[in-house]
Formats: sequence, C-alpha cells, structure tokens
Amino acid sequence: MHAEVFKREPVSGPCVECGAEELKQYPILSAEGWRLAIKCQACLATASSKPWHRLGWVRLPEDDI
Repeated sequence: MHAEVFKREPVSGPCVECGAEELKQYPILSAEGWRLAIKCQACLATASSKPWHRLGWVRLPEDDI
C-alpha cells in the first residue's frame, strides 16, 4: 500500500489519560471492524472512535447507495 494511505492527521487538544498534546486521527481495524479513531501518540489511549468504511480502503459500489 502507498504510504499516503496511512497518513495520520494531527488533532488539537490534550489526551485525557496522560495530558500529552499528541493526538492524531487515522483508521484502525478493531474487533468491531474499521473505525476512524483519534489516538494519543504518547500513551496510545483512544480519545474517540467512530465507524469508518466497512472494508477499510476498499470501496464497493453498493457502499455508496
């Protein structure tokens, strides 16, 4: 996969667990499927997570219906 696919976007604000100002948003594969998560890069605590594309970067035509 191309490195641009795994780009982590910076998010402003402190981590609620450790207080570090190192939050980034990126897709993760969890037990619930692909999710778009905001995680602290210092302690790896998850600040938030919401459902992402069902198959990650693979998009099927029926996903847009």
